[in-house]
Amino acid sequence: MEGTAAIARFVRDNPAEAASRLRALLAEDPNNAEGWRLLGRALRLTGEDDAASEAEVSAVRATAFDPAMIAIAKAMGGNDLPRAEALLRKRLAAEPLDVAAIRLMAELAARIGRLKDAETLLRRALDLAPGFTAARANLAMLLYKQNRTAEAVVELDKVLASGDSNPGDRNLMAVALGRIGDYDEALRLYEELASAFPDHAKLWMSYGHILKTVGKQDESVAAYRHSLAVQRDLGEAWWSLANLKTVRFGDDDIAAMEEALAGEPEREDRLHLHFALGKAYGDRGEAQPSFRHFAAGNALRKDEVEHDPDAITLQVDQTVEVLTPEFLAARDDWGDPTPDPIFILGLPRAGSTLVEQILSCHSQIEGTMELPDMPFLATREARALGLHPRDWPHAVANLDAAKLAELGAEFLERTRIQRKTDKPFYIDKLPNNWAYAGFIKLVLPNAKVIDARRHPLDCCFSNFRQNFARGQGFTYDLEHIGRYYADYVRAMAHYDRVMPGAVHRVIHERLLDDPEAEVRALLDYLGLPFEDVCLEFHRSERAVRTASSEQVRRPINREGVGQWVPFEPWLGPLKDALGDLPETYANG
Repeated sequence: MEGTAAIARFVRDNPAEAASRLRALLAEDPNNAEGWRLLGRALRLTGEDDAASEAEVSAVRATAFDPAMIAIAKAMGGNDLPRAEALLRKRLAAEPLDVAAIRLMAELAARIGRLKDAETLLRRALDLAPGFTAARANLAMLLYKQNRTAEAVVELDKVLASGDSNPGDRNLMAVALGRIGDYDEALRLYEELASAFPDHAKLWMSYGHILKTVGKQDESVAAYRHSLAVQRDLGEAWWSLANLKTVRFGDDDIAAMEEALAGEPEREDRLHLHFALGKAYGDRGEAQPSFRHFAAGNALRKDEVEHDPDAITLQVDQTVEVLTPEFLAARDDWGDPTPDPIFILGLPRAGSTLVEQILSCHSQIEGTMELPDMPFLATREARALGLHPRDWPHAVANLDAAKLAELGAEFLERTRIQRKTDKPFYIDKLPNNWAYAGFIKLVLPNAKVIDARRHPLDCCFSNFRQNFARGQGFTYDLEHIGRYYADYVRAMAHYDRVMPGAVHRVIHERLLDDPEAEVRALLDYLGLPFEDVCLEFHRSERAVRTASSEQVRRPINREGVGQWVPFEPWLGPLKDALGDLPETYANG
């Protein structure tokens, strides 16, 4: 624009006069984005932060009238990323301070997996325009997707405080607060959103999720039913009802789900409907249609995840190769000595939530949730050396005592936000940590490790019937599940040999048969006194996020034992992969 270059020279040296000239210029040309950007910079220098924020937002809005930015937005909307990138590079070469273009470049980087670049770009946009709320919301989402939830919450606090947030921002805040265990505030936000948007089916479904987590089952069911009243074919809401485990579907429900499935809904809805119908028919004792729906749902999910069972076998091979008795003995006291964490690991659906619920009732143990931090740290070290994430055993072989201690301390710091009480010990019950048990003992040698193990046919078939949201790619094929269970047992047998006594095993069926004896043995391993309240775990009101949330709010029972038996005619691939494990799984 005419006069902009001249005025720009005044911005740093004489921001007040520059602001005056820019305001006059913008009064004549209000859609000039560069003029608004310069005005924002001038006002920041004069300390007028509120006015600067308004100018920065006006700059972003003005880009909507710029033909070049319209072309970029069209390319992004059509997913023509090569063209969008070329146009953005040209734009930023000419306008390096265009925060709207910087934000779009960050979005492009995130879409192609360059998350570090995306974060750098968003932080650059916010350095230039701290009031750019949309960029801050994008940064929060990016952090959340990387499991940096505490950082995401910090950014979302600023978004919500700006007065320029939208319902999506508040929904993300509620989800993030739930992930770090701030359930009261998450519930408050959901109540507010649900009241404001009674016809938003997915919002009501998310509301149902948090109600389930905090133990308000009747209200959770009502929320899921409300979402289905709005959108009858919302498959995830049907599955969410099924996933409560204690809900039994009636004839009308089954008819509604079959009708929704016949209407050819979106793939994700179809997938969830198949799993929900599998549960519905299974509850009625109709094994054939139940298995047919479970198999159909799993087939859809398997196409998405592309699980490689050979990669798991290779990782265990490397664990056995590298983590020898000599290797571990030489590093016996190298990690952080803090004894606080208790890791409960194994397969999903193996009874780990029950063990966690029992222990979290103890006066000295705090239950948290499934924490992603240990796998993240181990695989990060592998990537840093240019290795595949599964090659973490070879990566840790290159770490010295100081680095292992640093990693242990980092885990403690990353998980600190999950601790809500002053209890000395806390639980991480991520099942997948079995693959990193050796890494755990290297970085936190005084941490306790509990292997929760269930009969392989019950455990594996329960996984096949469970539609996991993420992270359990092995569960969508019966052979893959069997191989995964076998590799897990092989890894834990190795740890028993090279770290004798370091891992305490809880056999689920023994816990059901004699709870007090098993709990006493467990607490002896932890070095803690027995407390009667641990046997009253079902009375606990703590939040539980896993698929077993409603089951662990009931006294111990054997309802889950032998559930695979009616489905035996279709379990050949699973039984072949397991070999003799149904007879030997509890040995050792």
